Amino acid sequence: MQYLEQIQQLIHLVRHAGKVLALTGAGISTESGIPDFRTKNTGLWEQFNPEEVAGIQALKKDPQSFYRFNLQWWKDCLRAKPNAAHEALARLEKSGWLLGVITQNIDGLHQAAGSQRVWEVHGNLRSCHCLACGKEYAIKQLYQDFSCEQCGGLLRPNVVLFGDPMPRDYYIAEKVLSGCQLLLVIGSSLQVQPVASLPSLSRQVVIINREPTPWDHDAELVFRESASQVLADLVKGLQDLPGPYFQGNS
Repeated sequence: MQYLEQIQQLIHLVRHAGKVLALTGAGISTESGIPDFRTKNTGLWEQFNPEEVAGIQALKKDPQSFYRFNLQWWKDCLRAKPNAAHEALARLEKSGWLLGVITQNIDGLHQAAGSQRVWEVHGNLRSCHCLACGKEYAIKQLYQDFSCEQCGGLLRPNVVLFGDPMPRDYYIAEKVLSGCQLLLVIGSSLQVQPVASLPSLSRQVVIINREPTPWDHDAELVFRESASQVLADLVKGLQDLPGPYFQGNS
C-alpha cells in the first residue's frame, strides 16, 4: 500500500473510532534532539546495559557514577523543544479527535506542546525526592547536590528506574484504555514490559515507528515514515471535520 493510501485509511480509522488514544515512546522525541534507546547501533541501551547505568540498584550502589551518566542526557531532555509530532497530537486532542496521550517519555514535551491529558507511565523529570524522608524537590536540586537538605538522605528523580514498581499513572492508563477503539503507537519499540502489553487493551492498533515492533503483524497500519510527517498529514485530513469529543472534556 502506498503512503497516501495509508494516510487516507488512517483518517478513516480515526473518523470512525469512538475512542482514540496515543501511546508514545522515545522515537517521537528524536526530532527534538533527544536520542532514543533501542535503535540499532545508535540507541542508548544498544551501547550500555540499562540496569547497570539506570537502575535503582545502580543509584544506591554508586550515586556519583549514576548521576555522572544520567544527568547530562536529562538536561538535554529538559532543554529540548516540542517538535511537529508533539504539536500535532496536541491539535488532535484540542479538536476532539484524540482523548489523550499515554507516554513512556520523561521529557515533558507533550505538555510543552499543549497536550492537556497526558499519562506519564515512566514518571517525569520535573522533580525528585529523598529516599529516606520523602521530601520533594525540583529536579534542579540534583544539579547541585544528591543529598537531601532536610535529612542528608539520597535524592532520586521521579522517573521509573530499572527495578522500580510502576507509578500510579500506569494503572490509570490501563483504565483509560478501557473501551479504546484505536491506539496510535508512536515512536515506541514495544519491547519494555508492562507498557508493551498496553496495545492489547485496544480494539485496533496503528504503528508509527522507524523500526519493526512485535505488534507490526497485528496492526491495522504500519508507518515507517517520521511521526511528524504522518501526524501532520493526519491533522490536515481531519482539520475541517468536527471531532467526536467536546473540547476541554476531561
